[in-house]
Amino acid sequence: MKTAPLLALLAAVAGVSSVATAAEKLDVVYHLSEPERAAFVLNNMQNHIDGVGGPENINMVLVVHGPAVNALNEIEATEKVSSGMASLREQGVAFEMCGNTLKVFNLELDELLPGFVEVSQGGVTRIGELQSQGFVYIRP
Repeated sequence: MKTAPLLALLAAVAGVSSVATAAEKLDVVYHLSEPERAAFVLNNMQNHIDGVGGPENINMVLVVHGPAVNALNEIEATEKVSSGMASLREQGVAFEMCGNTLKVFNLELDELLPGFVEVSQGGVTRIGELQSQGFVYIRP
């Protein structure tokens, strides 16, 4: 017996179909804590959006905490990071900064690249909340 027809039959019986899942948006949370990975993570996020066929097919959040805040400081950010964030923001990506990190680094939201909101409960707590809501967790 061939396994492909059997798997198709099992998927049909279980009610699983690519048509049914294609209509739903994918919920994804990206996690960034290392400043040297900022450009890489933003590029991965863009590739993810492109891979699912565009921003209309995904709900994406970037949660940042710890030293990564330095890569996203408006004065310190590289052009690649600034332009990557701007492009993702235009595509509807949400950017959330850990409130604990802001306190520790003595920063305000307006010192960061545009688009961040503060998550006062903390970055890792926010990631856990999003995961409990069904968001897929990615830490490139």
